Amino acid sequence: MSESAYADFHARAVDYWTLTKIVWVLLWDERVIMPRGGGEARADQVGLAARLAHETLISDEMARLLEEVRGYEASLEYDSDEASLIRWVRHEHEKNRCVPADLASELRRAASTALPVWQQARIDNDFASFLPHLRRNIELRREYVSCFPKADEDYDLLLDEYEPGMLTAEVRQTLQTLKEGLVPLIGEIAERSDAVDDSFLHGDFPIERQKEVEALILERFGFDHDTWRIDETVHPFASSSSPTDIRLTTKHHQTHLHSLFSTMHEFGHGLYERQVGASLARTPLARGTSLGIHESQSRMWENLVGRSREFWIYFYPHLQKAFPAAFDSVELERFYRGINKVQPNLIRIDSDEATYNLHIILRFELEQEMLGGGLDLADMPEAWNTRVKDYLGIDVPSDADGVLQDMHWAGGNIGYFSTYTLGNIISLQLWERITAEIPDLHEGFARGEFGPLREWLGENIHHWGRKLRPKELLERVLGGGLDSGPYLRYLRAKLGEIYGLTGG
Repeated sequence: MSESAYADFHARAVDYWTLTKIVWVLLWDERVIMPRGGGEARADQVGLAARLAHETLISDEMARLLEEVRGYEASLEYDSDEASLIRWVRHEHEKNRCVPADLASELRRAASTALPVWQQARIDNDFASFLPHLRRNIELRREYVSCFPKADEDYDLLLDEYEPGMLTAEVRQTLQTLKEGLVPLIGEIAERSDAVDDSFLHGDFPIERQKEVEALILERFGFDHDTWRIDETVHPFASSSSPTDIRLTTKHHQTHLHSLFSTMHEFGHGLYERQVGASLARTPLARGTSLGIHESQSRMWENLVGRSREFWIYFYPHLQKAFPAAFDSVELERFYRGINKVQPNLIRIDSDEATYNLHIILRFELEQEMLGGGLDLADMPEAWNTRVKDYLGIDVPSDADGVLQDMHWAGGNIGYFSTYTLGNIISLQLWERITAEIPDLHEGFARGEFGPLREWLGENIHHWGRKLRPKELLERVLGGGLDSGPYLRYLRAKLGEIYGLTGG
C-alpha cells in the first residue's frame, strides 16, 4: 500500500514542481524578452500559477499522501531519492500550510508587477516611482512573517527561504568576523593604491567581440547549446526550467569588460542546476540546496577560476586578439594585477573580491531595518548613500547607481543578500578541499582544461540537489560548518602578493 501511495505522492510532487517551474519561465521571459506593455497581464499569470503551485503543495490530498508514505519512508535509506523527496516535501508542506494561498499568490504577483517598474525607475533615476512597490513588497513580507510562530528574529523567517536552517544571529556574527578581517586589509591596500594600474580595462570594447570571447570561455567551461542559452538583461541572473534547460543572462557595456566575469558567475549557477542527479529531474529536489551553496559555485567560477593567473595564461592571447588596441602592449602579469585591483565601486556586481562583502553587509543591515520598521522607506536613498560613504568611502551620485541598482527588492527577495557572502566563504572552504584532491588543478586551467573541476563539483556537490540541507551537505563534504578563515587567508595571500603587503 505504501509503495503504491508513493507513486501517487511522487506524481503530486511532480505537479507541484512543474507549476513552480512555469512561474520561473514566466519570470525569465518577463526579465529578458517580454514587451514592456505585458507587465500587468504577466503579473496575473504569475500570480495564478504561483497560487496553483501553493495549493498543490499544501492540499489535504498532499497531507493524506504524506501520512500514507510514512511507513515506506521509514523502510528506506536516508540518502535514497524516495526518502529525500518525502522528507523535503513534508517539511515544505507543513511550513507552507501556515501561508494562505491568496498571500502566496500576491507575493508573486506583486513582485512581477514591481520588476518592470524598477527597470524603468533605474533608467529614469526615479526612486519615487518605485517606492510604492517597495512598500507593498515589504508589507507582504511582514504579513508572511506573521503567518508563523514567533522566531528569535523576524528576519530568520525570510532568511530561511534562501538558506534553510540558518539564523540571522549566525549570519550577523559571520559578517562581523569577516568585516574585522577585511577592513584592516582594505586599509593596508588603500595605502598602496597606486601599486596596481587598471587603466587599460577602461576604453572601447565592441560588444560583439566581447561575446566572442565569452563564447570561447563558456565552451571550455562546458556550455552545450542543446541544453544552455545566454541572453541580455538589465540585471544578470541564471534560471532553469529543468536540468536540460539552463538559461544564463548577462549585461554588456562597451566601456569595460565586467560582463566577462558576470557571465562566468552565472555559469556557476547554471552548472549547479545542470549537474543535479538525473534521477531527481522533474521533482522539487532538482535544484541547488540553498542560495549560499549556489553562490559558492558562481563566485568560485567568477573569482577563483576567472580571476586566477592560470586561467588567463590560456585565455589572455584570445582577449588580445579580440582587442589588440587595448591589450597588445599590456603584459599578462599587468593584466592579472589589473583585474584583481582593490578599489571601492558603487556597483556591487562590478566590485572586487575584498570590498564586495561590504556591499552585502550594508544591504543585510538595511533589510532588517526595513522589515522592522526602523527605517522609513522614503528615506532609503539617504540611508543607502550614508552607508556606502561609511563602508566604502565613496559618494553615490544617483539612485540608479545606488539604491536602485539591484533587482532583488523589486522581486520581493528580502533576506537574500547575505547568501552572496556566505557563498564567498563556502567557496574557499570547498576550494581548499578541491585543490588538495586535484593538486594540478591550476596547471590544467593554463591548458584550458576545466573538466576535473566540473566533475568534482558534480560528484561532491551538484548531484545531491536538495536531498541534503545545506548544513548537512557541508558536513558531508567538509566535515564541518561555516568557517570564514579560508576566505580571509585566501584574500590576504592573493592580495598580499599583488600589493606587496607584509605577511601577504
